[in-house]
Amino acid sequence: MKILHIITRLIRGGAQQNTVLTCAAQVRDGHDVALAYGPIYGPEGSLLDEARASGAQLHEIPQMVRSISPWRDVSGYRQLCRLVSVVRPDVVQTHSSKAGILGRAAAWRQQVPVVVHTVHGLPFHEQQAEWINRAYVAAERWGARRCHRLIGVSHAMEHQFARRGIGRVDQFVVVHNGFDLEAYDQMIAAAPSREQVRRRFDLPGSAPVLGVVGRLDALKGQADLLDVLPKLIEAHPDLRVVFIGEGWMGDALRERVRDQGLGHHVVFTGMVDLPDLVALLRAIDLNVLPSYREGLPRTLVESLLCGCPITAYDIDGVGEVCMDRRTGRLVPVADRDALAEAIRWMLESPDRRRCLTERGREMVRRTFDLRAVTALTEQLYRTVQAEGQNRAARDAVK
Repeated sequence: MKILHIITRLIRGGAQQNTVLTCAAQVRDGHDVALAYGPIYGPEGSLLDEARASGAQLHEIPQMVRSISPWRDVSGYRQLCRLVSVVRPDVVQTHSSKAGILGRAAAWRQQVPVVVHTVHGLPFHEQQAEWINRAYVAAERWGARRCHRLIGVSHAMEHQFARRGIGRVDQFVVVHNGFDLEAYDQMIAAAPSREQVRRRFDLPGSAPVLGVVGRLDALKGQADLLDVLPKLIEAHPDLRVVFIGEGWMGDALRERVRDQGLGHHVVFTGMVDLPDLVALLRAIDLNVLPSYREGLPRTLVESLLCGCPITAYDIDGVGEVCMDRRTGRLVPVADRDALAEAIRWMLESPDRRRCLTERGREMVRRTFDLRAVTALTEQLYRTVQAEGQNRAARDAVK
């Protein structure tokens, strides 16, 4: 099949990683794959090298930008229409909000046989102004009428869309993020020792260490952890926190750490590549995700694959990986006291957290295998394709 993926930005993020991995897997399966994306900018880093290595044909759409810009949006839509008319794909699969709206509109106009949109995370959320929230919901309702299927990376995405009247019930299907389990096994086997990693990042060998993986962003909740950090340090004076990643909030978070006198306890690694992330996850004691917005967080799956315990806010699809007292500790969103309690419980219960983590590792290996996810996605394409052929046959008879 000829498959065209469209995504807004190829930054280092969960949606982008999942899209690039899907492209690579589909190329390996013998498909003709193309990937269109808007300008790559921002402190989060770029996945362009990984996209090139995937084997997909790459197309930059200069006017497809993340922010709302009517003139550029119209221009980006036209650029996508031209690209679709040249590539003539059997399938267009869009990812992220802006690419989802413009890409579906272009593919629908060009009468692409299979048009699907993947919901990696909700474009609308409670932290937005009401009018912005309503605008995103209206845009997603409009977009849902211009695709054959909506793919949610978690059941929470399906429920949230249904709750707001986006799409039809029979239009939605859940296809989890995929992970190359063999690649993770190889990185784990090749990773330096826990002691070597801790020395590299100036972490005491015996200190309890928390990790927070993700772009430095207000909605990722790093500030919530800083709110409770003094209380945690009272219980564990040698506690360390490692912020892994970069983002627009980086300077503000670093300044806050300095102002609070927490520099001795907090390490900022900046961007790290995947092997280094795997090594870090094996060297820390607990990965904390106090995020206010998630589709299905790759960092929690990666943590469990690496044998790293997890604690998180109960938002969107997080609970499908971090199940309270089954695979980790899950606490109500924005409940900082509960977050601090859960972190203390995990740090002070090594046997129980080890049991939760092993159970979680077995679960994610069953659920998020890239090979199974890719096969399910192709099956979805074939189903939609067959439905279109059947409609065409019925129309011809009439």
